[in-house]
Amino acid sequence: MKTPNILATLILSAGLFWACSDDDHPTLIAADEPAITAPASGSSYILSEDDATEQADRFVWNRANFSIQTQINYNLQADIPGNDFQNAATLGSTTATQINVSVEHLNNTAIALGLPSGEASEMEVRVVASVSDEVEALVSESILISVTPYGSGNTGTSYLWVPGGFQATGNYGQDWTPSEAPQLRSLSSDPEVFEGYIYFAAEAEFKFTAAPEWGNGEYGDGGSGTLLRDEGPNLKTPAGYYRMQVNTEKLTYTLLDTDWGIIGDAIPGTGWDSDVDLTYDPAKKTWKTTLELQAGELKFRANDAWDLNYGDDDTDGTLEEGGSNINVEAGGTYTVALDLSQPGVYSYTLTAVTE
Repeated sequence: MKTPNILATLILSAGLFWACSDDDHPTLIAADEPAITAPASGSSYILSEDDATEQADRFVWNRANFSIQTQINYNLQADIPGNDFQNAATLGSTTATQINVSVEHLNNTAIALGLPSGEASEMEVRVVASVSDEVEALVSESILISVTPYGSGNTGTSYLWVPGGFQATGNYGQDWTPSEAPQLRSLSSDPEVFEGYIYFAAEAEFKFTAAPEWGNGEYGDGGSGTLLRDEGPNLKTPAGYYRMQVNTEKLTYTLLDTDWGIIGDAIPGTGWDSDVDLTYDPAKKTWKTTLELQAGELKFRANDAWDLNYGDDDTDGTLEEGGSNINVEAGGTYTVALDLSQPGVYSYTLTAVTE
């Protein structure tokens, strides 16, 4: 039949393969699925943060057969055994038949899937081959590997990343780039709750991600302070400096817009009656002011109220919520700086200004 032969030739040039059915209409053909050849099923990986940039392993597979010579896209996926890849994480995508996976990427994937740090757990890995949306994908048999991720010692993630359209103007790298985005850190008292402070120079959209990359767990807007995992539109907020708290178990979040000041009897004239405002510096990600202080005590507090305040319990320059008053031993001119940019490790400095 000349017509089908011509049709097949034309479709071959487009990178697809069809065959003739009984009614002379073209029918799609897919042949042999890929097969993972390395690493072997049962391979074990004990990951270390010291080796984060090193290669954990090279995953290799046989080329899938779609009965034609055409570009094939491969997606290397991972999931918890028995989950049937319903919440698969992506270890990498390529048009080649191998992918080098770094220690950091394998670790982030394991953590995103909820594997406990410091413990060996199984992970199921497979390859999905595709050529177009119209062609049914070919899927390899899965293999099992054992992964011992590093992290906080808690089950689940110890950080969330917050990529969005605010990053460039807020001095957080490129917009919508998770690897450069600011982070939230899990609380030691509740590992399902994450907290951090983030600056928005103007109204912008954002999302929460479970890893410093897309495709390993995202949280979208579920409405009324709730989140949807791996679905939902972008979240949005007006300009401000926000304390963000996210509960990944209850799928809820809160944003508290804050302005910061200092208060205390170390401040001549105002004492414990009113705050002296600090000014935010986006370049250094700190709140600061320069003023005259006298011997006495002070604290940092948000929004001219005691609902959220920080002190220093151990006189070590790190802050605790509701902590002890900060002692100023001698009077003089000081630059006071508050740094909330490192999630869970909030700090301050009192620097004497000399003539």
